Amino acid sequence: MAVDSCGRLLKRWRQLKQNIKMRLIADSGSTKTEWALTDKGQLVAHVFTQGINPFHQSSGDIEGIVRGELLPRLAEAGFGGDDVTAVSFYGAGCMPATQPDMQRVLTGVFTQAHSIEVAGDLLAAARSLCRHERGVAAILGTGANSCLYDGVNVVANIPPLGYIMGDEGSGAVLGKLFFNALYKGFLPIAVRECFEDEVKMTYPQVIQRVYREPMANRFLASVSPFIARHKAQWPELSQLVVDNFRAFFRRNISRYQFSELPVNATGSVAFAYQNELSAAARAEGYVMGKIEKQPMPGLIAFHADC
Repeated sequence: MAVDSCGRLLKRWRQLKQNIKMRLIADSGSTKTEWALTDKGQLVAHVFTQGINPFHQSSGDIEGIVRGELLPRLAEAGFGGDDVTAVSFYGAGCMPATQPDMQRVLTGVFTQAHSIEVAGDLLAAARSLCRHERGVAAILGTGANSCLYDGVNVVANIPPLGYIMGDEGSGAVLGKLFFNALYKGFLPIAVRECFEDEVKMTYPQVIQRVYREPMANRFLASVSPFIARHKAQWPELSQLVVDNFRAFFRRNISRYQFSELPVNATGSVAFAYQNELSAAARAEGYVMGKIEKQPMPGLIAFHADC
């Protein structure tokens, strides 16, 4: 009798497990990947691995990260790869040329998944911010990007061009504006003294870091926390932020020619300077919609509705 009861319970447990609809959502940059495992739209596991970028990494390297980092961390939360029935992977470097290789890696790992989607970080931002509505979506972090979204697809994208030729609104360009104003005398001398005291970096060291060492964009963006800390003390710093955002609207958002749509933004720079971003939008004739630090909460909500 006890054996029959245990058998019925085991059968019932297996039936329940088969009915669980678990979607694995990934938001990946070059330095880290955020993974969210959801059960019918509810978050059940949240883990991080190193960054995955199929433009710079081989399929073997990516599979090694998924099997060597992601699966063990999911196992710690009580889940295995076979529990995943759908995968939505969004990331930098996920362009049409690299998407098939990324899909093959994920298909090989998550063998029970009936749906595997690979898309770029811009679609992630649009889905997170706009869900199923039309709108303009922007990513404002170390770099900057934007798009026009019709509620389903990204239908227009003004090329950001990188921090040397473009990237208005980004942390890297904010750093350029800051150092230009700092060393050309457009900021009070007290700002320079405070910066050199806090950051322990002189003018020659800044030049060395920007022009002779790698990842200059990240270094330039790294001055953003200093600006955020002191913008209330020196309004000139706040004005630099507003000027950076106004250039973003003029050089990027205006090209979509849909001023009636709300402009939504995600990213560390957008989130840190929400007041300045809203002020810049008003000055350029736009209305801000959502401003989020990261896209994952919105992506979970988007896929829960699908």
